Amino acid sequence: MNAPEKAPLLVRWMLQLEQSKALDTPVRAFEPKVRSIFGSGARGSVLRGDWLGHSLHPVLTDIALGTWTSASLLDLTGGPQSSAAAQRLVGAGLLAAGPTAWTGWAEWSAAAPNAKRVGLVHAATNGAAISIYAASWIARRRGRHTSGVRLAVAGAAISTVGGYLGGHLAQGRKVGSRHSAFDGNDRNHA
Repeated sequence: MNAPEKAPLLVRWMLQLEQSKALDTPVRAFEPKVRSIFGSGARGSVLRGDWLGHSLHPVLTDIALGTWTSASLLDLTGGPQSSAAAQRLVGAGLLAAGPTAWTGWAEWSAAAPNAKRVGLVHAATNGAAISIYAASWIARRRGRHTSGVRLAVAGAAISTVGGYLGGHLAQGRKVGSRHSAFDGNDRNHA
């Protein structure tokens, strides 16, 4: 295995973020409320995707990110006649953002401490992206299409950082619910 000092820069950065004790105070502040609202009982089970057999959060992230990406593609290639459709796509992504965040908080409530640190930064980054997309939707609604496009590009840049953090949690640290029937049934088994 590679020593951390030989790992790529982003990997070293993630390892530092995971060990950042400065995040423990906000994690402890959020944890009881998040667990109570999103992570416990039947609500937590539904939000984690227990009924689906695996985490619901990645499924919902595709909806929000997909609509926002589609809006940007229309902005860049569709011309002025696509502005109304792009605005509707930004709005659809905003509507999907709430349930997506709820499922993320449900997973976060059951995560290990190092993953909770990264998850908190992931949530803050995505919150910033959502705010910028909301500003994009408002600008478009007020007829300031060019401002809306610029804001959407900024939102895309920030949500890419959030996506990287989420990808690390899901792939690098295996945060996410899954049914126990999947245990031992990985790609190495026929």
